[in-house]
Amino acid sequence: MVKAGETVDGVGSLSNDVLLLFVPFPEKKGWAEHLAERFKGFRVRRANVLAGEKLPTYNDLTPEVWDGVTMICTYLPPPPDLVPNLRFVQTTSAGVDKWLGHPKYEDEKVIFCTTNGIHAPQIAEWVLGAWLSHQHHFFHYAANKEKAQWEGPFVKDFQDSTRLRVGILGYGAIGRQCARLCSALGMEVYAYTRGERTTPESRKDDSYCVPGTGDPDGVLPAKWFHGPTQESINSFLGEGLDLLVISLPLTSETRHVISSEQLEILGKKKTFVANVARGGHINQEALIKALETGLIRGAALDVTDPEPLPSDHPLWRAPNLLLTPHVSWRTDTLQERLLDIVELNLEKLAAGQPLINRVNRQLHY
Repeated sequence: MVKAGETVDGVGSLSNDVLLLFVPFPEKKGWAEHLAERFKGFRVRRANVLAGEKLPTYNDLTPEVWDGVTMICTYLPPPPDLVPNLRFVQTTSAGVDKWLGHPKYEDEKVIFCTTNGIHAPQIAEWVLGAWLSHQHHFFHYAANKEKAQWEGPFVKDFQDSTRLRVGILGYGAIGRQCARLCSALGMEVYAYTRGERTTPESRKDDSYCVPGTGDPDGVLPAKWFHGPTQESINSFLGEGLDLLVISLPLTSETRHVISSEQLEILGKKKTFVANVARGGHINQEALIKALETGLIRGAALDVTDPEPLPSDHPLWRAPNLLLTPHVSWRTDTLQERLLDIVELNLEKLAAGQPLINRVNRQLHY
């Protein structure tokens, strides 16, 4: 194992590589120089020009920026003709749904890794914040404050989280941190994964993990569920969940994994639904109907389909819905974690070791 800070010039030498960072963060001084010292001949370029809320597009970059690029760290895929020599992609997201169908993604010689794990602490806090805000009527009392209205303590009913059940649909890094926080509230955790996890070893987390977070050994769930079919998911949803967290990758299998049928199942317990994965996981028309009819107690969406959500979209008017513009991943420590996983994977590439969060091209995560 290569030690942190050790100079590397091994079987996977990076001496001919150029890494392009296309990220919405200010430059971390000394990081590029640090990598140049560790990996002889290795070069880093940045293309993060923040101008208000708008990021530049790839076409805004000069040809010199793209010259010789063999690696890229980014969210959205660039036009393939700009990166003819690409061999390694480190996405800034936990999934690769934006890359599906891209020529470079279809090229098995190009290695893809996600940053699964770097977003888990802040996204889990968003989930718990949304859940607790609903359970304790924070938005109702915020509205009362604007009207200078003092309301008696018995107007609303309240329910704490102890002994309630959370179902986590997609038990990856984000799901595991949600489980950790929910467990701290006294909730029972049910976990769902695509593949079967029957042994202690299979239940361990093999993704990037921020120290002190998550469920690295997979010991928090009271019950595990699995299966790639809608029937297996429906069975999981019928387990009397008070809170459902959607935190699985978006693939052809999981698009609209929650629709009218599934919401009817959840309606038996009036489940609260939190989606921090992708907007395409939920049939939004079905969700709106479920909220308007009171079938479920409420929902929280940090993702929608499409994004940005048009101002006339009916989701804006749905009752008992918290809607945020895909911001649950934001935190002031994200760049530190991102650069950490980039360096770890460069280190492993140079040493010929297995990479962290390498994407399975059949499962697309």
